[in-house]
Amino acid sequence: MSDALRLGIVGCGSIADPIAKLTRLTRGMRVTAYCDVNLECANRLATKYGGGAVFGNFIEMLEKEALDAIYLAVPHHLHYTMICEALEKGLPTLTEKPITRTLAEGIAVANISEEKGIPVGVNYQYRYDRGCYALAQHVWNGTLGRIFYARINLAWHREDAYFKHSAWHKSIAQAGGGTLITQASHLIDVVLWALGATPKFVYGQTAKNRFKDVEVEDTALGTITLEDGCMVQIASSMAATPEQAVTIELYGEKGTAIYSDKPRPYLRLIGVNAQRVAPPLVGVHALHRSIKGFRNWLLKDEPYLTPARASLPALAVVEAFYRSAESGMREWVETDY
Repeated sequence: MSDALRLGIVGCGSIADPIAKLTRLTRGMRVTAYCDVNLECANRLATKYGGGAVFGNFIEMLEKEALDAIYLAVPHHLHYTMICEALEKGLPTLTEKPITRTLAEGIAVANISEEKGIPVGVNYQYRYDRGCYALAQHVWNGTLGRIFYARINLAWHREDAYFKHSAWHKSIAQAGGGTLITQASHLIDVVLWALGATPKFVYGQTAKNRFKDVEVEDTALGTITLEDGCMVQIASSMAATPEQAVTIELYGEKGTAIYSDKPRPYLRLIGVNAQRVAPPLVGVHALHRSIKGFRNWLLKDEPYLTPARASLPALAVVEAFYRSAESGMREWVETDY
């Protein structure tokens, strides 16, 4: 591997643009190839950020381009196959969440990654968010004492264009679900990471309140119960008007912590005092720190905050949540991962 990580971006849609931009701000990384089935998208991104090889076929890019790693931003149902193909070529991969559309596929990816010794990271960048990282640290340091319960609220707003421009978002077979797996899984991941306890069972409900002609939910509400008895309430929506700040609330025996992402990410402690906690890397945004973390994982062997297996608890909860929404019953969370 060269000193400057040669990165291939696969999937040149909306999230790929800030990735390409932030990579230009990251020493030791450069994007040298862009791949998308829509060549116009790949060409546009390559032109905007200084050029690079352009491909319309992923396998062709793997065979022809000298790369050190892959960044994957494609529909969820393509993650498993593409990650496995990258691993066959010996290429570390940073994929957008979820790791795969199903837990079974995610477990398989984690196993292959570990057996081959080739890193696979999942871009749950909220772990690198200034407030979320501090939230986790204060739990681990005992600042709040035992956590009794938590609340997650994600009240986002999406217009019809969200599904029109990326039609795969509306398909269960391609996306795996709606607001829960695509958006709230970020916050579920943070809370499970911070609390550390294994999720036990889930009761969840979903609805299509705003978008009636899609297969996936735009609203999801439910509760996770962890093995230590802590309960986590989840409310996630892409139908809120107007869009509100993302919040996480933790209520403990010593005090309370409230995270919000607006106007800028911050954490407020109530009832307790503690030293300020900084994220592990410097960066202009959590996404930037996540990219730098992935770079350091490959070039310096420094641990990345969300390797493949660490992303599985959130996916297991999401799957159990959807089963519960369908059955109307409490559903146990798979823990054999």
